[in-house]
Formats: sequence, structure tokens, C-alpha cells
Amino acid sequence: MSLPHQQIKLVVNQSPEILERILRVARHRGFKVELLDWNNEAGELLLTVSSSRALNLLKTQLTKLIDVKEVIDLSE
Repeated sequence: MSLPHQQIKLVVNQSPEILERILRVARHRGFKVELLDWNNEAGELLLTVSSSRALNLLKTQLTKLIDVKEVIDLSE
């Protein structure tokens, strides 16, 4: 049984550790990162994740990170 893929777009401040923090939050919340597209100049990160858990759980936790400006659910 394959898990559903969901996509979110993050607008972030450019800091050296932001990518590591985002990936750590995803892993700790039980999400597997399937695809990652990083646009460093624009400060945008496109994540495709899969999990049996609700995407809202991940979105809420990512919003709490200091360097994350906006979290957009592209799956809706």
C-alpha cells in the first residue's frame, strides 16, 4: 500500500541551517520527503512528502520555525 503524496511550498529566510531544520521537523513528525526542490535565490522550498499522518500536523510545526515565513499547501 503506497502512502499519498502531498506537496507544500515554503517561503523561508536564507540562513545556513534552515534546510536541516525543516527536514528534521518532517522526519520527527513521521513524514518521508520524496522530492525536494530548493530555489536559494528566491528563498523557496518545494517539498513532496508522504505519510499516513495529516499534512496539517507538519504545516503547523513548520510554521513555528523562526526562519519560515509562509507555508502553502499545494495539495488542496
